[in-house]
Amino acid sequence: MQRKIAVTACLLAMIGVGLGAFGSHMLGDAIGEDSMKTFQTGIQYHFIHALAMLIVAVAMGVWGESRGLAWAAWLFLAGIVLFSGSLYLLSTTGLRIFGPITPLGGVAFIAGWVVLAFSAGRRSEAR
Repeated sequence: MQRKIAVTACLLAMIGVGLGAFGSHMLGDAIGEDSMKTFQTGIQYHFIHALAMLIVAVAMGVWGESRGLAWAAWLFLAGIVLFSGSLYLLSTTGLRIFGPITPLGGVAFIAGWVVLAFSAGRRSEAR
């Protein structure tokens, strides 16, 4: 599971770089300043949580694999898809229907951090 999460995190970071470059070089004039800020927010949270998944993979190597750590990683992935994905779609299509999806991704991010915190606390006590 550790390697699967690490590979997924690296692929997500790579996709984030590609989307960031696409946004900077191709979208700027096409979607307007407000939509570009929305797109950049998606990129920012995408990167932070791709790195969070990589941290989870490293933590698995240090503390051992656990269901909690796996849940944290997959919640971060769900957050990237729902939060960042909805912002990408909202900013590039202008369709407001994607707006209500964004908070679901935010909840997934928060839940991932909570689960990671509990897993870290549990692991540190076991030493």
